[in-house]
Amino acid sequence: MQHTSNPQDFTWAPACGCALHSRRLFTGGLLAAGALAAVPALAREGVDVGERSQFSKLASAEQVETAAVQNYTQLKQEARQKSALLPDNDPQVVRLRAIAERLIPFSYEWNPRARDWKWEINVLASKQINAFCMPGGKIAFFTGILQQLQLNDDEVSMVMGHEIAHALREHARERMGKTMATQGAISLGAALLGLGNNARVVADMGGQLLTLRFGREDESEADLVGMELSARAGYDPRAGVSLWQKMGEASKGAPPQFLSTHPSGPTRIKDIQRALPQVQPLYARAPKPSRRFEPPAKG
Repeated sequence: MQHTSNPQDFTWAPACGCALHSRRLFTGGLLAAGALAAVPALAREGVDVGERSQFSKLASAEQVETAAVQNYTQLKQEARQKSALLPDNDPQVVRLRAIAERLIPFSYEWNPRARDWKWEINVLASKQINAFCMPGGKIAFFTGILQQLQLNDDEVSMVMGHEIAHALREHARERMGKTMATQGAISLGAALLGLGNNARVVADMGGQLLTLRFGREDESEADLVGMELSARAGYDPRAGVSLWQKMGEASKGAPPQFLSTHPSGPTRIKDIQRALPQVQPLYARAPKPSRRFEPPAKG
C-alpha cells in the first residue's frame, strides 16, 4: 500500500483493477441435456460462463476468504487513520449500500458460499478511478470513480456487478491455484483428487491478494455475470455502453488503474452490445429501484 498525508491521495494496489471487457460471449446453457428427444430441453435464462476453473481447487476457499478479510480490515484501518474512510451516513456510502442490497440476493445462484459471506461496502476518499470486491464479499469503491466519471446508478451497478462477479467466480482463488501449480508447490493431480496438505503454500495468500491481476477469461466471466446481476436487480445493463464511453474519456492520458491491464473501450462496448439480448429480458421484468441517487459533486 502507498499512502500520503492527503486523504484525497490515499492509494492502494487492490486485488482487482478491472471492469467490463470483451471475452467469451455465451447464451443461456441447457439445464436438461440428455433428456428424451421428444421433451424440449430447459434453458437457463441469462448468461452461461461454464464451470469454475479446476485450478481453484488447489487453494482453500476458507483460507482465501480469511486472508481477504484480514487485508480488507487493514485497508479500512489505514484509510481511517488518513481520514479517507467515508462515514456510514455519507450519501455515497448510503447509495452504494442500497445498490449492493439489490444485487447481492442474485449472487447466491452463482456461488452458494455467498449466502454466508459477511458482505461489506465502503467508500475510500481517493482520486483513483477504481473499485474492487475481494473474496468473501468485501467491496470498496474509490471516490475518484464516482466523482470523476459522474456515474449514475445503472453505471455504478455495472461496475459493482462486475467486481462481485470476480468474487463469485473465485478468480482470486483460481489465480492462486495456478501460481501454486506453476511453482510446483503442490502436485496438481493430488490437489484435484483432494489429497495432500497445501497449508504451507497458502500462508502468503494475503500478500497475493494485493497483487493479483485477472486474465482475459476471468474478465469475460465478470463482464457477463455482472451484467446479469445488474439486470436482475433492476438496473439497465445498457449502461455498460455509457460507462465505457466515460472510461475512454478518462483514459486519454495515463490509463486509470481500473483499465491498466485490459483492452480498448470500443472493443468492450461492442461485446456488451452483443451480450445485451441475453440480459435485456431480465431487466424488462425486474422490479426497478424505488429510489435513485445522484453522483457526488465533481471536484
